[in-house]
Amino acid sequence: MLSIILNFASHAAVLALALALVGCVGYQPLQLAETPTAAHDLRSLGLAAQTLDLPGLASHAFDPAQPLDMTTVAMLAVAGNPDLKLARADAGIARAQAFAAGLLPDPQFSLTHDRPGKAGFSNAFNAGLSLDFGSLITLSARRDAAGSDERKVDLALLWQEWQVVAQARKLFVGISMLERSRTLLAQGVALTGERLSAARQALAAGNLTLDAISPYEVAQADAQRQLDEQTRQMRQARAALNALLGLAPDVQLALAPMQPPTQLDEGAVRAALQHLAARRPDLLALSAGYEAQEARLRAAVLAQFPSLTMGFTRARDTSRLYTSGFSLGVSLPVFNGNRGNIAVETATRQRLHDEYQNRVNAARAEIAQILDDQALLHSQLGSTRATVQALSSTAQAAGQAYAARQMTLVSVVDLQTALLAKRMDALALERTLFEQRIALQALLGGELPQVLPEAHAPRTASETIQPQEKK
Repeated sequence: MLSIILNFASHAAVLALALALVGCVGYQPLQLAETPTAAHDLRSLGLAAQTLDLPGLASHAFDPAQPLDMTTVAMLAVAGNPDLKLARADAGIARAQAFAAGLLPDPQFSLTHDRPGKAGFSNAFNAGLSLDFGSLITLSARRDAAGSDERKVDLALLWQEWQVVAQARKLFVGISMLERSRTLLAQGVALTGERLSAARQALAAGNLTLDAISPYEVAQADAQRQLDEQTRQMRQARAALNALLGLAPDVQLALAPMQPPTQLDEGAVRAALQHLAARRPDLLALSAGYEAQEARLRAAVLAQFPSLTMGFTRARDTSRLYTSGFSLGVSLPVFNGNRGNIAVETATRQRLHDEYQNRVNAARAEIAQILDDQALLHSQLGSTRATVQALSSTAQAAGQAYAARQMTLVSVVDLQTALLAKRMDALALERTLFEQRIALQALLGGELPQVLPEAHAPRTASETIQPQEKK
């Protein structure tokens, strides 16, 4: 009989071990790369960009043979950004944690074997199988929390991708504006050089004193310094763009010219504010996190009920007496009752509630401020462009007067320098306008509605702004 029992116990142990091994995952080593992995070819990034699940970008055509426009740069940034690769890995960890939170507990199998130290007695054993039924009470709430956590992870990743899109667009704008300003500054260096050359000729002719030359030399040196500073800033911006896209530093990106800013449909933007919480990925992520916390609080409340552990046993003592029975364990919620965890989860829920409300309030305030600034910037840009046009006419007339020997070269150069300064002012205003548009686009979580031509029927805010939530 002992051999039969031991046989049963051994078979049971083997069966339990086999069941445990069924769900095991094999181990595969992953070697660390010892060489840089930055991309040198845009084609690989372009192929990855076509698989993006980011509305407004994935459908954009990509041609590596053509200069890159702003949307293409944003696509490549989402596809190749190193920080986003880490964020996706973090999202995978969070999904695995959410998956683990919704699993059932494993049953517990126990087996003991005793050998008596005195003749005339047989070996004893005790075999049992038990399961914690208390965890089943909170299983539904924990699975709800796990599902909400998965949605939160996906939405948080989408929001981080959208921030990278905004950063790529901002760098694109910065590089384009710096190249245009460098062209103007190079003209300024040439103008101050002409003025300095004329002053030196006047000095050689005895028409100027030596101290009168110094202001022209200082102006020429200052113009050259500004040009060098703009060149340094442009190189830094290009290096930052390469790093954002995950490209090697030696890759030279050909960027397409920027289109002039268009008029915003301010009414549609303000209408979209009414549905901001239903379209912004970060707000949707906070909402999903709040739902997960509600489920955790519900699980903590359910966990205050007595935990029940049940099992079945089969045993034999040293006198060959066999017994069969069951085990029952019940926790008594006398001192703890899970009240501490309930208090923690309640306070956490309140904190998430306040964070969500603060984010909504801040988003509305930031968007309202940008809309007000946009109106002012448009007015300033219009006024500056009008001044540029007037100065251009005056400078053209001055050039004709100089050709007719009715104006001095110094006066003509001063007018052209003032014209260049106003053009630089217009560029600075245009850059600020673009950067605020990019910030507004990120705050809205979608494309910006534009003022439509009169020939087209107006669309509603929901038609001009597409939701950005991942499906």
